[in-house]
Amino acid sequence: MMLRIDHVQLAMPAGAEEEGRRFYIGVLGMEEVPKPATLAARGGVWFKSGEVQLHLGVEADFRPATKAHPAVAIADLDGLAATLRRAGHEPIWDDAIPNVRRFYVADPFGNRLEFMAAGA
Repeated sequence: MMLRIDHVQLAMPAGAEEEGRRFYIGVLGMEEVPKPATLAARGGVWFKSGEVQLHLGVEADFRPATKAHPAVAIADLDGLAATLRRAGHEPIWDDAIPNVRRFYVADPFGNRLEFMAAGA
């Protein structure tokens, strides 16, 4: 029986950890989680916010995930949209699901992220 998703991993190009930190910590307000020493040599960086964990792993032949994506419930969806907009990451609102407020945004590497109002 599955209990919960422990984390979601997205790919990033080699050597782009600082760019990832600027977005995931500086814009999204996540905090960095130290990687185990056995994995740190591979590159990448891990983040968390509340119960949400997102890992960025280095992929040699990197291509962004432009369709597959994590969807994260957010307490203040409009506040996050404004923060993203100020940081130069324009949210793309989507009303395809009735009664669900949500938008998509690309991380600095082009990976698609979905944010939705909590309780949706």
